[in-house]
Amino acid sequence: MSLKVQTSNITNKNDPKSINSRVFIGNLNTAVVKKSDVETIFSKYGRVVGCSVHKGYAFVQYSNERHARAAVLGENGRLLAGQSL
Repeated sequence: MSLKVQTSNITNKNDPKSINSRVFIGNLNTAVVKKSDVETIFSKYGRVVGCSVHKGYAFVQYSNERHARAAVLGENGRLLAGQSL
C-alpha cells in the first residue's frame, strides 16, 4: 500500500536560493487538469516540494534546480488536455 504525500501550495517566489528550482507551466487547461495531475506529471523529474495551480497556469517547486531544468526540457511543448504547455 502506497500513501501519496500532498505537496505544499507554496512555490516560494521570494527565496533567491530556490528561484531557479521553480517551474512556470503556462497555457494549462485548468478546467480539466487538476493539481494532482500536475504533481503526477512533474514528479517524474524529481522531488516536488510545492505546486500551485491557478486559472490557466501553474508553478511547480522542486527541491533543486537540476530537477526543474529536466522538467522544462521534458515537458515544454507537451500536449495536455488539448493545449500545448
